[in-house]
Amino acid sequence: MPQLPGSPLEIFPLNLGGNAFGWTADEATSHAVLDRFVEAGGTFVDTADSYAAWLDGRGGQSETIIGSWLAARRRRDDVLVATKVARKPGREGLSRANVLAAVDESLERLQTDHVDLYYAHFDDEDVPVGEQVAAFDEVVRSGRARAVGLSNFSPERMREWFATAHREGATVPVAIQPRWSLVSRQTYEQDYAPIVAAEQVMVFPYPALASGFLTGKYRGEADFEGAARGGAARRYFEAGGLRVVDVLVDVAGRHGVEPATVALAWLLAKGATAPIASVSRPEQLEPLLAAASTTLTDEDVRRLDEASEGF
Repeated sequence: MPQLPGSPLEIFPLNLGGNAFGWTADEATSHAVLDRFVEAGGTFVDTADSYAAWLDGRGGQSETIIGSWLAARRRRDDVLVATKVARKPGREGLSRANVLAAVDESLERLQTDHVDLYYAHFDDEDVPVGEQVAAFDEVVRSGRARAVGLSNFSPERMREWFATAHREGATVPVAIQPRWSLVSRQTYEQDYAPIVAAEQVMVFPYPALASGFLTGKYRGEADFEGAARGGAARRYFEAGGLRVVDVLVDVAGRHGVEPATVALAWLLAKGATAPIASVSRPEQLEPLLAAASTTLTDEDVRRLDEASEGF
């Protein structure tokens, strides 16, 4: 298993997303999810300072819950923690001043003195790439983060980020977090996979289960009613994604696992380091954890590739 710079922990092949914490999972339930994840061998938790700002315009709820769990369980040395900056209300953007203030606030909520991976969550085109590179380098050199990652940058700006960091002798990103799943392939495969190959970085795809669509639970209009994430999943349904789900269900049946397991196993077979997926209850973790021990055949991968070719 791969490792982040400066950490002895190996990266389990599932990256637990923290966007549900403080949203569809309260603090006690979130702690139970984290307990189960770590008990099963999980090592990497992903969050952002903006989670869950969509509820009340504040953000920081997910970090606060993760921080209370780290403190209560005394598990900081047992897990890797990634967080992100750029979208929290009042802490938007990637200026040096904002990045340095935001990381300190994240560390306070997380109740730790460092994060293992600090992402630029979204690009800020009003800030020159050189300033961004210098700010994140300062965060790492100060010990507040072990490594840097990029998410939601255009391919051009991402290449510029890497080139600038190399040229300036600054901290070079070790990971990217791209939008990539069975129903979101084209942009990653055409634009970002070449960067991954050139820079040899780790890949933590999101939303790996397409907002729950690839679990197989959305098969008709009635399934979207009252679902917290149904709106996000609907676009895959309307784009003809049921043909992908049909193959997922068939392959899953052959392996005796759930469709979600196969969706994650496909990403792993395609070279993802650890797909990001989130849950609202501990029992929902089981099919996700099973992806680490599910090996798809070449024929399985071929069928899934063909079913999802239009995406």
